[in-house]
Amino acid sequence: MPVFVYEGVSAQGDARRGEIEAADEAAAQGRLRAMQIRASKLKKKQKSIGFKLPNFGGSVTEKDLVIFTRQFATMIDSGLPLVQCLDIQCTQAPNLSFRSQLKTIKETVEGGSTFAEALKKFPRTFDTLYVNLVAAGEVGGILDTILNRLAAYIEKAAKLKKQVKSAMVYPAAICVIAGGVVSLLLLKVVPVFEKMFSDMGGSLPAPTQIVIEMSNWLQHNIIYIAVALVAAAVGFVQFYRNDKGRYVVDTLAIRAPVFGDIITKVSVARFCRTLGTMISSGVPILDALDICSRTAGNKVVENAIMKARESISEGKSISEPLQESKVFPDMVCQMISVGEATGALDNMLTKIADFYDDEVDASVGAMTSLIEPAMMAFLGVVIGGLVIAMYMPIFSMAGAVGG
Repeated sequence: MPVFVYEGVSAQGDARRGEIEAADEAAAQGRLRAMQIRASKLKKKQKSIGFKLPNFGGSVTEKDLVIFTRQFATMIDSGLPLVQCLDIQCTQAPNLSFRSQLKTIKETVEGGSTFAEALKKFPRTFDTLYVNLVAAGEVGGILDTILNRLAAYIEKAAKLKKQVKSAMVYPAAICVIAGGVVSLLLLKVVPVFEKMFSDMGGSLPAPTQIVIEMSNWLQHNIIYIAVALVAAAVGFVQFYRNDKGRYVVDTLAIRAPVFGDIITKVSVARFCRTLGTMISSGVPILDALDICSRTAGNKVVENAIMKARESISEGKSISEPLQESKVFPDMVCQMISVGEATGALDNMLTKIADFYDDEVDASVGAMTSLIEPAMMAFLGVVIGGLVIAMYMPIFSMAGAVGG
């Protein structure tokens, strides 16, 4: 089907440009009118001679999901039928895998299923939270509002995930680089110096001898070390897949210095954001807590949320078991308690989530500013120490000749 390139203005006055598939120019104009876009330019796209690899991967990015959710909410709010909205999205999605999923969803909806039921076919793209919120929106007749909330939630969650990655990846990358440089020196550079020193004869300074012994040990055991590292990695993955193992690892992670504080803040922000979004969307509190526990990302936090769920099912408050868990800070528990008492729990949870998003940002920035000089000093001491140790015999010989 031909592709048309368009430029125009939306019903809200925003400039829009993009591509759309249609049988001819009149059909393209009709699709743009359905999307409430007044086209100022519309022309058929010329076929490219070059070969371009499309996105055949099965993964749908968070950016794809946010764009789809926001556009879908706008079209639903404009009064377009659900199937027509899906049909328009099918032709616009740049990710071919996502386009195929949307086509299947459209066909499922045309077959008589609800939108939420159709989304369940693709759990990797549309998780439990997404499906449940859509179901609540369909029942309450506020699907456009729910979709806008979902888009905002996904954007905030993606930002939080990016902050965590930057906090964890940077020091890990520095450690890997440092290990690689030291290994390269011990395996390739030190043996050259060792041969030179053995040809010259004489005794070597203690630091030089230690470095040479380290180099010899690494050369003789490099295969065993590599096997041990692989085995340790596989063993850790298997251990973490077990519930008890995951609980042990997550407990150690929360108690770790510096990183533990960041992990706790991330967990609090994610829990409050998820629960607040679901409560404000009309999802029952017990169902919301069940979903929050499954998306917590930490076994310790998951157990604390499930205890809170049990407490509510027995007629108690949510704040008490959270405070007893010692995972959630006292301030968070007190604010949740106030939210429960005033009937504004969803607003209070959103405020807590916003506050802890900022806290995570500040903590990551502070940690990075501390890690940078520490890592540079560490690299300087280790690599500089190796270099100095290997040059010490040369300095001694130069001193002896000069004397």
